[in-house]
Amino acid sequence: MRTLFSCLGFLGILTLTAAAQEREREKVPPPPPHPQVERHIPARGPSPAAPSRNARPSEVRGQTGRVAPHVDAQDHWMGHDGGRDDQRFHQTHPFEHGRFAGGFGPSHVFRMEGGGPHRFFFSGFFFEVTPVDFDFCSDWLWNSDEIVLYEDPDHDGYYLAYNVRTGTYVHVLFLGAS
Repeated sequence: MRTLFSCLGFLGILTLTAAAQEREREKVPPPPPHPQVERHIPARGPSPAAPSRNARPSEVRGQTGRVAPHVDAQDHWMGHDGGRDDQRFHQTHPFEHGRFAGGFGPSHVFRMEGGGPHRFFFSGFFFEVTPVDFDFCSDWLWNSDEIVLYEDPDHDGYYLAYNVRTGTYVHVLFLGAS
């Protein structure tokens, strides 16, 4: 009989605790719904930038005063206009770890499987975001976002990783395959 009363008392305490937690949860407003972004995957990568005698880095602004590079609905690659002479993307040894051969463009959508801007991976391929673009991928979900890769026509050794969820892209280096 004593065991029965002990069990009933224990169940009563659990019920009261659960009810109190439920009332507490009701006080906290639910988070706002995530804005729905229309899924758009560019049909092709950017065209090479026109040669310029006075090539300067792109005039895009964001957290550090630059707007995130993105692709509009007409497949214009906004923020990719620095041209071949943009020193932020110069490499002494382009393709140092080989070339990515996993596929480019909208027919090759990859789901990131982990990591961060310093090193992320999918399907056994490893990449690194160039530090110049770190601010532009601060809201990427490194273990679940879908990306599409494009060859960068202006910067040898770089690829452009386009995030399907955010509509932004960054310059990435191929680090090799496992």
